[in-house]
Amino acid sequence: MEFLPQPLSREESDALSERIETHFEQHGFGLFAVEVTDSAPFIGFVGLSIPRFEAAFTPCVEIGWRIAAPCWNHGYGTEAARAALAFGFDQLGLDEIVSFTVPANVRSRRVMEKLGMTYDPAEDFDHPVLPRDHRLSRHVLYRLRRVRCADRP
Repeated sequence: MEFLPQPLSREESDALSERIETHFEQHGFGLFAVEVTDSAPFIGFVGLSIPRFEAAFTPCVEIGWRIAAPCWNHGYGTEAARAALAFGFDQLGLDEIVSFTVPANVRSRRVMEKLGMTYDPAEDFDHPVLPRDHRLSRHVLYRLRRVRCADRP
């Protein structure tokens, strides 16, 4: 929660769960629960979603994740994100998937880079849901475009 405005209350957490379920119903994709076989029944979520705000890069599909801190640095987020990207490009036929975070979120940015996403400082933006003077307002945007067979060397 270091790079989110605040921990969620029980009611806010329940509302997030409802939004995730509704997103699946409306779009056929969303945020998937992540489990570690024979170890942890639930360590977080990873998946695709459509942001609920307007920005220069929307409409779009975002890849995102939240993994419990004890499970960081095991590759779980990256592995699950690769599967989500494959689903987005291969099954949904998306041409591009984006991800964004605050500049200081080095762990998430590292995952984005491991996934092959690219960053252009000219696309940095102030998150429209947060006040401009909020410590987490400024965000960086990463993009990944689908590589088609015709585009490959």
